[in-house]
Amino acid sequence: MAKKIRIGALISGGGTNLQAIIDACESGRIDGEMVFVGSDNPNAKGLERSRKHHIPNFVVDYGAIIRGFKNFPDSGMLQADFSMAEVMSKQSLFPPNTPRETVELFLATRAIAEAQLLRAMDEHPFDLLVLAGFMRNLTPYFIDRVNGDGKLPRIMNIHPALLPSFPGVDGYGDTYHYGCKVGGCTVHFIDYGEDSGPIIGQRSFSIEPEDTLDRVKEKGLKEEWKLYPECIRLYAENRLQIVKQTRLLPGGQQTTRRVVQILTA
Repeated sequence: MAKKIRIGALISGGGTNLQAIIDACESGRIDGEMVFVGSDNPNAKGLERSRKHHIPNFVVDYGAIIRGFKNFPDSGMLQADFSMAEVMSKQSLFPPNTPRETVELFLATRAIAEAQLLRAMDEHPFDLLVLAGFMRNLTPYFIDRVNGDGKLPRIMNIHPALLPSFPGVDGYGDTYHYGCKVGGCTVHFIDYGEDSGPIIGQRSFSIEPEDTLDRVKEKGLKEEWKLYPECIRLYAENRLQIVKQTRLLPGGQQTTRRVVQILTA
């Protein structure tokens, strides 16, 4: 019998996607088990879901860490294996004209918190890390240490919009206010940018003239609860692979992107 995939989750809020994943594991729709739930928010209501299902949980308080670093920037909080030059060269969260000190402050504070996340996660070996409403950008420092040298990334995220449209923190709001007739959600692998990693799956829904923003969010969440477990199931079944795809742009230039292919069962 194949070994069940070990799934860790990071959350910031209520954890409704976390619950959908837990339910899919417990029902056998995903051949996997939840091995930990971590949060950046001590008050995240989703932590209670992990306790209810007897899943180990922990908190790394990002807010306290960021405040502490800003108050004592020379306190030696950064890990010895952190290289600002390396992380700066890889990150694509900020546009090129962003002041260097702004970028460095962000990367340093997040890397301090991420080092604590990594230590907590080390107590619970895992195969896949899912971001289930985790409202923090991850830096290359964290991403490289989770992914290792494997052929397939190990960090998966769900976004409330049909990427590549409307990346960022308010996907449903941006979709609604733009006047789109169709909304949706996207599951993708994490890379060094903001919601820019290879897309695994998407689900869409119609936006009717009478729909409010709350109604749009309600529709979107229902699709998320279907999509996320399905994409994790494909990962657990080793049915995902990443290939490089070259496209010819107007003017004769070529561009290469990474694309997720779903293999037949």
